[in-house]
Amino acid sequence: MSKKSKKNNNDGHGSAEHKKPQSGDDEGNQKLGKREYEAELFKLQVELVTLQDWVKKTGARIVIVFEGRDAAGKGGIIKRILERVSPRVFRLVALPAPTERQKTQIYAQRYIEHLPAGGEIVIFDRSWYNRAGVEHVMGFCSEEEYKKFLKGCPVFENFLINNGIILLKYWLDVSEKEQHKRFLARIQDQSKRWKLSPMDLESHRRWYDYSRARDAMLAATDTPTAPWYIVPSDDKKRARLNCIAHLLSCIPYEEVPYRPPKLPGRQKPKGYAESPMKHQVVPQRW
Repeated sequence: MSKKSKKNNNDGHGSAEHKKPQSGDDEGNQKLGKREYEAELFKLQVELVTLQDWVKKTGARIVIVFEGRDAAGKGGIIKRILERVSPRVFRLVALPAPTERQKTQIYAQRYIEHLPAGGEIVIFDRSWYNRAGVEHVMGFCSEEEYKKFLKGCPVFENFLINNGIILLKYWLDVSEKEQHKRFLARIQDQSKRWKLSPMDLESHRRWYDYSRARDAMLAATDTPTAPWYIVPSDDKKRARLNCIAHLLSCIPYEEVPYRPPKLPGRQKPKGYAESPMKHQVVPQRW
């Protein structure tokens, strides 16, 4: 957070040492009320705007990676991060399956082209870690390709960091029971059906295959320079607040002084008069 905000929040980065995900850690917490949640979220979103100003002024480059099981809540956190900031500074990257041409490229190539320029923050909603997760579990890559990725990924991430990019990696951890509940909600709620893909159904069936893949990925790529941060996400509201607060604490930004501009007076009409509307107007139903 900015210097001003850090006086009230000295949690810092926390330990870089990897701990086994435990989604049930927050089960005993009292449910957050809507008013309290929205008030805390607004404070954090104001801080994100402060971060944005600093990034624009300093030319900083930031990459935030969100990974986790299907229905863990990645989209909800990303949505709240982007809600009050500029899409010209905060850029979301959520890539589809690779094309036939991309399959012949160096694996990281299609991700590299989306890395930030100066004054940009790029959020990856899933990332190069697809190779350690869905591609490995579903057999979309060979065992040799998978092992090469686990070995080479820390080298790739160190390259990014050594070139001045701030890299943050978050794993959203949802319990088996909660994921099942959310999948059922997607089936029953017409507004959420689009969220349920064939790959989601497979991830539900292959829970333990994905558990093994996650454990191997974290063991190989949780490094002192690019640690993983685990976000318990059975409680969506707490997950959003905790994750945004943490990412703010990991970036050494400062508040940029703001000088309110003075609105200029409007020009004189010089004979202009509003003409009757002859175009089609949206029906005023409300």
